[in-house]
Amino acid sequence: MAWNDDDDNGNPWQKQGPPDVDAALKKLKEQFKNSGYTGAIVAAIVVIGLFAFSCFFSVQADEVGVVQRFGKYSRIVNPGLNFKWPAGIEKVTLVKEQKVYEEEFGSRTLRAAVRTQYAPSSQFENESLMLTGDLNGALVPWIVQYRIGDPANYLFKVKNVTNTLRDLSEAVMRQVIGDRTIDEVISERREIATTAEKSLQQALNDAETGITLVNLELKRTTVPAPVQPSFNEVNQAQQEKERMIYEAREAYNKIIPEAKGEAERNIKNAEGYAMERINRAKGDANRFLLQWKEYSKAKDVTRRRLYLETMGEVIPKLGTKYILDPEKSGLLPLLNLGEKGDQK
Repeated sequence: MAWNDDDDNGNPWQKQGPPDVDAALKKLKEQFKNSGYTGAIVAAIVVIGLFAFSCFFSVQADEVGVVQRFGKYSRIVNPGLNFKWPAGIEKVTLVKEQKVYEEEFGSRTLRAAVRTQYAPSSQFENESLMLTGDLNGALVPWIVQYRIGDPANYLFKVKNVTNTLRDLSEAVMRQVIGDRTIDEVISERREIATTAEKSLQQALNDAETGITLVNLELKRTTVPAPVQPSFNEVNQAQQEKERMIYEAREAYNKIIPEAKGEAERNIKNAEGYAMERINRAKGDANRFLLQWKEYSKAKDVTRRRLYLETMGEVIPKLGTKYILDPEKSGLLPLLNLGEKGDQK
């Protein structure tokens, strides 16, 4: 039953004959045929568009593109608009070469801001707890900052680069700390960090990780809480020892130079006295030799002159002198014994 407004009698409910099935099928076939061609064209356009879209890609200024062809490393492309073969043939992986990454050991930063929040250090104490060269325990937290220096090695040479970096960092740091005393670990952090950075970079290069270190920094090093009181006592004892050594050195520096100066002065005095005696002896010997030469030339005259010179030196020193003539007898010549003055 169908509406029929063209009926002469004006009866809309007049029953009509069956529709023309062949005509309907033909019409449907034509529509399907037309729509099939359109779909193919649309599909071709979509495929071409996808092909073109997958062939061009953009690399940002701080990135490089690592291109793989059928899964094998092919090349590295620089920032800008680049071309590659479509998906399924070549694949590109963008690597941020200029970005500085950071790994923390012995601590974790929960939120970096004006007031940075850190996780409790006790949760990561197993990373920073180390044994020093003098068999003391130390907590040595540190951070490693790095960049991707070789993107190809970073992506393809090592399965998990981050875990490898952390394992090598711990191994190197424990080796460096194990070669130093607890005092050196606490007071020489910069020197330890420099040594550890060089060793770690060498290890990363040997492993072909493609990582270039930017900085390795040691944070505040301490000792574990259970041994802190004992460590403080040891430090106090060492400080007392240093104080006593300093005082002893001060006394040494005061007394020893003074004693050395006194000894040097006595040595100089002795040397001067010895030089004086030697010169005097040489002078006396020379004078004696000269006199002997003169004596040899005229023995009688020289003997008399020596006698007279000697008497001239000796007699004035005798005081009052009495000269007696052996030919005189009696005491008459001695009547004036009580008078003062020399009598000759």
